[in-house]
Amino acid sequence: MVDLDWKSVGILELTALPSIDENRWVPLVQESDVLLVSGGDALYLYHWMRESGLAKLLPSLDAVYVGMSAGSMVMAPKIGEEFVGWRPPTGEDKALGLVDFAIFPHLDHELLPDNTLVNAKKWAAGVSVPGYAIDDQTAIKVIDGEVKVISEGKWKLLTP
Repeated sequence: MVDLDWKSVGILELTALPSIDENRWVPLVQESDVLLVSGGDALYLYHWMRESGLAKLLPSLDAVYVGMSAGSMVMAPKIGEEFVGWRPPTGEDKALGLVDFAIFPHLDHELLPDNTLVNAKKWAAGVSVPGYAIDDQTAIKVIDGEVKVISEGKWKLLTP
């Protein structure tokens, strides 16, 4: 995604932010047009978004948030036990809660044999909010609380 001929791209290392004065990085984030948040471990990402102060800042930003994999999962109220890798100090699978649904990513991905619709339905039963099982050809757009699925692939809305 960073190879898309953007005018400029900056990298924000969340684990380093607590050691940097907020006056140095917050204005840069506030001036950003787009925040591109990649994958990894959703709970680790959530933990460092909170620890760094970025979590508090996100709702006030006038920017497009583009989350990929864990970067999208972290926006939900929780991620579901099936996706817990790193366990945060709280022990919970809680995330940001900036949207009112959860995300089961990489549906039917050839490298992730457990990411099937059958397993997504089991996951949905445990997240207590509606959940979207989406493949890598699917995006979810949320503007002012209105949810729109954009897809050339497979997706399914699952309710607990």
